Amino acid sequence: MDTSANSELLPAQDPFSAEATDPLPCFHAWIGEARVLEPNDPDAMALATATSTGLPSVRMVLLKETAADGAFVFYTNAESRKGLEIRANPHAALCFHWKSLRRQIRIEGPLTEVSPLQADAYFRTRARGSQLGALASDQSRPLLNRAILETRAAEVASRYPEKIPRPPHWTGFAVHARTIEFWRSRPDRLHDRMLYTRTPQGWQRTFLYP
Repeated sequence: MDTSANSELLPAQDPFSAEATDPLPCFHAWIGEARVLEPNDPDAMALATATSTGLPSVRMVLLKETAADGAFVFYTNAESRKGLEIRANPHAALCFHWKSLRRQIRIEGPLTEVSPLQADAYFRTRARGSQLGALASDQSRPLLNRAILETRAAEVASRYPEKIPRPPHWTGFAVHARTIEFWRSRPDRLHDRMLYTRTPQGWQRTFLYP
């Protein structure tokens, strides 16, 4: 069965419909379906960053918020490799791939850091174990053995038996979409691709060869 198309989507939510002039309702429709049908981590996205000289790296992170203006927010240790690259070169690319739905969305744009209040608010929603890990881990730094990490986590738990403060280096970043591309699998590798590009006049649509 071809699960790449869903006739229940409204025309304005189907990125390939002539009525879809804004990619954000299309994104929300697709990720909404993925949250129902994709068995594992539908909010997972590949995050590509680069150094100041253009050397790239990529890893998986989780989408945590989507703003009405097209900002896609994730949280991380700002002293990690990706955090340092973001500081040096504040541009990124995201890729959602939902294998079960045979769909993909690519997003590119500049990055900004969220406010401390926004980071505090999200940190408070995290599970206690995740909060402890944020304090215990020197993300991306060399680790001699796992016992050291577990000992540090236990020390943090003992130090903060109740409320755990957000470490100042743990924060969020927003990718402000300049381009959003939708990909849908089709037979014979004649896939559908639609690119939305933000312009001063609004979003511009461009069909792309597969």
